[in-house]
Amino acid sequence: MTLHPHLHEVTERIRQRSADSRRAYLEGIEAAHREGPNRTRLSCGNLAHAFAASGPDKGRLRADATPNLGIINAYNDMLSAHQPFEHYPEIVRRAARELGATAQVAGGVPAMCDGVTQGRPGMELSLFSRDNIAQATAISLSHDMFDAALYLGVCDKIVPGLLIGALAFGHLPAMFVPAGPMTPGIPNKQKAEVRERYAAGEATREELLEVEAASYHAAGTCTFYGTANSNQVLLEAMGLQLPGASFVNPGTPLRDALTRAATERALRITALGNDYRPIGQLIDERAIVNAMVALMATGGSTNHTIHWIAVARAAGIMLTWDDMDQLSQTVPLLARVYPNGEADVNRFAAAGGTQFVFRELIDAGLMHGDIATVVPGGMRAYCDEPRLADGKLDYSPGIEKSADEAVVRPVGDAFDPHGGLRLLRGNLGRSLIKISAVKPEYHRIEAPAVVIDDPRALNKLHAAGVLPQDFIAVVRYQGPRANGMPELHSLAPLLGLLQNQGRRVALVTDGRLSGASGKIPAAIHLTPEAARGGPIGKLREGDMIRLDAAAGTLEVLVDADEWNARAHASNTAPAAHDLGRNLFAWNRNLVTPADQGALSISCGPPTPEGGWEYDAEYELGHDHAAAAAPHEAKDA
Repeated sequence: MTLHPHLHEVTERIRQRSADSRRAYLEGIEAAHREGPNRTRLSCGNLAHAFAASGPDKGRLRADATPNLGIINAYNDMLSAHQPFEHYPEIVRRAARELGATAQVAGGVPAMCDGVTQGRPGMELSLFSRDNIAQATAISLSHDMFDAALYLGVCDKIVPGLLIGALAFGHLPAMFVPAGPMTPGIPNKQKAEVRERYAAGEATREELLEVEAASYHAAGTCTFYGTANSNQVLLEAMGLQLPGASFVNPGTPLRDALTRAATERALRITALGNDYRPIGQLIDERAIVNAMVALMATGGSTNHTIHWIAVARAAGIMLTWDDMDQLSQTVPLLARVYPNGEADVNRFAAAGGTQFVFRELIDAGLMHGDIATVVPGGMRAYCDEPRLADGKLDYSPGIEKSADEAVVRPVGDAFDPHGGLRLLRGNLGRSLIKISAVKPEYHRIEAPAVVIDDPRALNKLHAAGVLPQDFIAVVRYQGPRANGMPELHSLAPLLGLLQNQGRRVALVTDGRLSGASGKIPAAIHLTPEAARGGPIGKLREGDMIRLDAAAGTLEVLVDADEWNARAHASNTAPAAHDLGRNLFAWNRNLVTPADQGALSISCGPPTPEGGWEYDAEYELGHDHAAAAAPHEAKDA
């Protein structure tokens, strides 16, 4: 199938924009590769330290030509999605030994749970944990002992952080190994209904806790289609984990077989063999575009509009929100998984899952099928489904017809001709809105602003009965420089409740919402943020705002002279010094804008001057001239 012209256009634009930085990155990979297998560079003292506690693997680790896998483990047993990783290292070591090779846990990385920190001070550490994970990954691989690496991670910031760290060692092959989702609990819709009843004072805390515990009930990833499960789809779309590995439940024979097979495959693609596949060469412009296509086609997490810009930059690739917007307007929505529908990811997998979606996209010319992946066969291999045959892993073609058209559909009968994301432009800057779960009648709203700096204030205003009938909640000073850009998902139950009552409400913020952002129109990631002098800081209570997702606009309807005369309001939110937030002050000072990946670390090849810095043009409002001139009031 011929590639869709818009897909070709976006890919070529990214390639041209990235030419210099990508060339520098690939030259770095080649330089590292030329030095030869890692352990041969170590002195005897270095090497003795590295295998001192390796027991039966010592003999092989002393040899020059035996591949050694480094395991980067995000295990902890508080985070349900990562609890299964406790036993993975031993599975990997056994599988490696059976093949005459070795594997060592190279290091661990932190893995915080956004579900635990929602609405809490700890959420202000969440985004920066991604950069910390990238650094911890680099530290783990710094011992120069490894010929390839296995990355054990699933959730929100963990996978993007692991990817950034892996790409810093782009000469090493990389295999991502998931743990799979928990089995279904109560329907997500039922959980959301109880949350809204609790926000209205109609459900007790005990009733809410009971329904939450019935939803999050076992080991494995949460079953809604948020950032964690979007991670898995994007990894497969880039060819970095085994086909069909994303949504196999933990603790099953097939799950363990996939982990063993991932180990075997990682050993086959090292530089010691004849099928060398370093991650830095696999992740090119086409792979990044594939990830974004998969995100749009499945209605995935808005968090990846930040994370994948950072991931791309780690490979010397310059991805922008404009690229994402064009892809979203080209790629149809093929899946409805909660919060974009009622199904969970287990039902999505049973209905055809990634195999069905990818084949539809490739056949329609909407995905690069010719990229190299960690397995032979390119992306076509990811249209096959893993199975066990006589106890051994095997693959068979995925289903050709959706098993449940309420969950997945073919390109010719898509849920929507466009993907689930839109870029909004206007005199408030640039922001993103996820509309795949928002009913069309809510795509446009014009209402007065309720302006707050502390998200908790909205619930207090509701309790006091002073919120307007219709309004747009403006939550400012929530960007990466202000406070680390916490998710504001705790606002969703209240806003959902008010919308259910027939009121027209929306959210505008320079912060994030959630990977589970749902039915409320929400202009998020607004850039420039208030803490950088963005126009959102000039908004006042009662200002009329127009949010139009169909037109792709976000505007304040205030007289131009009045707007120009306004000063920026100061931040009235409480100072953040507890629960470790003070330790991240340097990250807040250094961080780039959201549309440049909200990076607080150097990422990708250095500038010609030897340093690294963000593009200040973006901070002033890149690619949207309307942001420089306020909108003339028409209907205010």
